[in-house]
Amino acid sequence: MRRQTNLALLVCLAAAFATGWLAFAYSTAPARWSLVVHALGGFAILALLPWKSIVARRGLRRPRPGRWASLTLAVLVMASLAGGLLHSTGLLRWWGAYTAMELHVGAAIAAVPFAIWHVLARPVRPHRIDLARRNLLRAGGLVVAAGAAYAVSEVAVRVTGLPGAARRFTGTYEVGSFDPDLMPVSSWLLDPVPQLDPFNWRLRVVTPGGIREWTYADLLRFDDRRRAVLDCTGGFWSEQDWSGVLLSRLIPDTSGAASVRVISHTGYDRRFPLTGLPALLLALRLGDRPLNPDHGSPARLVAPDRRGFWWVKWVRAIELESSPAWWQPPFPLQ
Repeated sequence: MRRQTNLALLVCLAAAFATGWLAFAYSTAPARWSLVVHALGGFAILALLPWKSIVARRGLRRPRPGRWASLTLAVLVMASLAGGLLHSTGLLRWWGAYTAMELHVGAAIAAVPFAIWHVLARPVRPHRIDLARRNLLRAGGLVVAAGAAYAVSEVAVRVTGLPGAARRFTGTYEVGSFDPDLMPVSSWLLDPVPQLDPFNWRLRVVTPGGIREWTYADLLRFDDRRRAVLDCTGGFWSEQDWSGVLLSRLIPDTSGAASVRVISHTGYDRRFPLTGLPALLLALRLGDRPLNPDHGSPARLVAPDRRGFWWVKWVRAIELESSPAWWQPPFPLQ
């Protein structure tokens, strides 16, 4: 029982972690299905807890080195599960400047080195018997139980009218749509908010044909518009009207390039395929007013159908590059 329980937990933890990051990456249909699998993994972990508690109690009776690391891993996994349940039901979405989603994700990330240590220090080796009919039926029963628990939780959220019933398919909640004053401020990890003077700021556009610098006044002459949903990995989404200039106007000729790179004043950057260039907007205004520093002044990128970390703020440069769009970390490291 000990080996099979630990093996099942390892599989469920890996599946939940992988599908959680996959859901983070998309603001379209893949997020929906990856979140379903993510939720199934979470409920499967909960279903295994009674058996794991028996294994853990037996292990605690024996003095073993590294026990503190195992206990830390257990606490972090439970904290991540709690954060996920609080967010998905809507029982607690925010406390001060923090969200239940940040608890869910932060605890999961913090658990990774302890999980790696646990796998190396207490290896669980799969055996051929794990594929025996009885064990496969047990695994199938676990999946069915997790699916049933997930379905019951979703029905309960809707019947009781909890806020979780209004989640978007990415798992996020609507906040402040069409009201810039109510739209939350978010940044990736610890990206600081710079204070830039728009009238001393310059946008540097680099193409194979040369380098051009645009002033804020130059860009204000454009009035391209996009109504787009900013779907933040912090747990909220907000639909707003943005105006500025389409990147396709700034870069009319993309011959010889494979991607376009958008760079922030902070060093943060994202690379996009050229096929998506017509949809990208360099926004100077949110609603009917200029951007403020928290929302990316003087200029930020609007990237429809992409998660919030693609919407680069405080843009200082746009560069055509020969590198393909996928030649970057799937998530920013800054």
